[in-house]
Amino acid sequence: MIPDRQIKHHDRERSSWVRLRTLVILRWIAILGQITALVVSVRILGLDLEVGLAAMAIGASIIANLFSTFLYPETKRLSELEAMLMLLFDLLQLCLLLYLTGGLNNPFALLVLAPVTIAATFLRLRDTAILGIITILILTALAAWHIPLRSMAGDVLQMPDLFRFGFWVALVIGVVFLGAYARLITSEIHEMSDALLATQMALAREQKLTDLGGVVAAAAHELGTPLATIKLVSGELLDELGDDPDLADDVRLIGEQANRCTAILRSMGRAGKDDLHMRRVPLEGLLQEAAEPHLMRGKRLEFVISDETEMPARQPIIERRPEIVHGLRNLVQNAVDFSSDKVLIESTWTDKSVSVRISDDGPGYPSAILARIGDPFMRRREDTSRPGYEGMGLGLFIAKTLLERSGARLDFANGGALGGALVAVTWNRDQIDPSKGDRAGGLGENLPFGD
Repeated sequence: MIPDRQIKHHDRERSSWVRLRTLVILRWIAILGQITALVVSVRILGLDLEVGLAAMAIGASIIANLFSTFLYPETKRLSELEAMLMLLFDLLQLCLLLYLTGGLNNPFALLVLAPVTIAATFLRLRDTAILGIITILILTALAAWHIPLRSMAGDVLQMPDLFRFGFWVALVIGVVFLGAYARLITSEIHEMSDALLATQMALAREQKLTDLGGVVAAAAHELGTPLATIKLVSGELLDELGDDPDLADDVRLIGEQANRCTAILRSMGRAGKDDLHMRRVPLEGLLQEAAEPHLMRGKRLEFVISDETEMPARQPIIERRPEIVHGLRNLVQNAVDFSSDKVLIESTWTDKSVSVRISDDGPGYPSAILARIGDPFMRRREDTSRPGYEGMGLGLFIAKTLLERSGARLDFANGGALGGALVAVTWNRDQIDPSKGDRAGGLGENLPFGD
């Protein structure tokens, strides 16, 4: 799982993800649009504009782009301050053009929404708010002070005061609404991205542990024969060297060390799952393994295994997949964290399905977030019955994502067998039981290690 400080670090550095080249391209597009609008206004619409001053404003933007292009590499990432200053420059340049071309009477005043919306997607909230306030102040100033639009005949072109006031209100609302909307959507995307990254890291870690255990188990299996030979030969030598105590001690030491090697390999290979016999485990064994890290945390974990079929049936043999083990482990951890004394882990199965129910005797899930359980980084839990716990959102999201990847369906509720929180995990049996469906069959030949 990604530590909270690492996720916060990613959030702080997200503003540095934007390349200078991206904003430069957007500025070139804006410059092209401004030049086109200026030419059309003068040559086609016949408006009397301050062409020289407007051209200087557009030229300033062109010079800024050229400096940015030639002074910095295309791969340069903008810092928070640099991105803020670039957007502020674009805002001021656009507002200067609006001042020269009628202020809010110019329909292109709508474009002032662009810098604030762009800022909301990658700048921090403080900088976005500052840019938004500056935009609103400039819009207010443009409503009162500007060079009026005139036709070639000298007629002043402007909206009635009521319409101009309504346009100002609409622009202010647009700045606030679009900024907040872009901020919320972008934050949601970033949080989901971080949560999926944490899920992928958790799954990768579990897979590495599984692979390492498999290698150790295979090595232990292959080394068993030579170690047994060493023990046998050392025992025979010990019988023949009974008259030489020094040599007998050395041979005895060889046998002891061979026994020790056997014990070490057996211990290291205990979790090895590369062999198909060990990769497929009974449901009870899988649940025991998932709960093992939490057995000594001072809470009682009770396992109940039952069969819902009418006729006695064998216990399902489950594929020991990393996402299943890690997902169940996270659910058990959450139950242990909030239980008062006891956690109940129940498993049932039929010919069609396999279910696992994990319940605790704690206060249960807060009703305010019960419908949102499984979303990453849930906040505002300070007033709930589970105060002070900051890992539930991400931990349950990881568990839910991993288990759903294996084909499970998760249901969260209160009022389980122990009166507290309850989570039910259900699979179609042919999705996780190799003896069902298309994956049924023998285990195949055990191949020698290293051949």
